[in-house]
Amino acid sequence: MRVMGVDPGLTRCGLSVIDSGTGRKVIALDVDVVRTPSDEPLALRLLTISNTVEHWMDTHRPDVVAIERVFAQQNVSTVMGTAQAGGVIALAAAKRGIDVHFHTPSEVKAAVTGNGNADKAQVTAMVTRILALQTKPTPADAADALALAICHCWRAPMIARMAQAEALAAEQRRRYKAKLKAAR
Repeated sequence: MRVMGVDPGLTRCGLSVIDSGTGRKVIALDVDVVRTPSDEPLALRLLTISNTVEHWMDTHRPDVVAIERVFAQQNVSTVMGTAQAGGVIALAAAKRGIDVHFHTPSEVKAAVTGNGNADKAQVTAMVTRILALQTKPTPADAADALALAICHCWRAPMIARMAQAEALAAEQRRRYKAKLKAAR
């Protein structure tokens, strides 16, 4: 499975692509950070992110895009920018028929480090180790994008099993309701 990991942001948007192998083996294919100037109009900043993300999707052909889920912070404008960037990325994936999954920062940290409260240095160190990189990915947005992709690769089998269980439960519920209706 090829996963594009995205750490959305207006000033710095981390992008990564990894391939998952058997078990927990993952291989980094590409990583970068899209930067937009803070004095540029919002629409142009989102356009820059969109154009870059679309180029990545067309070039790398990911099977799924893993995006960091926005969480409440003190700075509302930062949250809004992050959400807008994430929306542009999800839209680009949807236009291409690529599945999108959102993961919270604590899910990503727990998957990569074993600690949902790990700091950025711990995440970067573990990403470097897991992917057997020669140097630490910088800035932190690049490491976070790689961590998102790793997290999704490792959580994907569980996500698929949950979806199957939910579909089975829905089908059983439908059959039971039909059986009750027929008995009346």
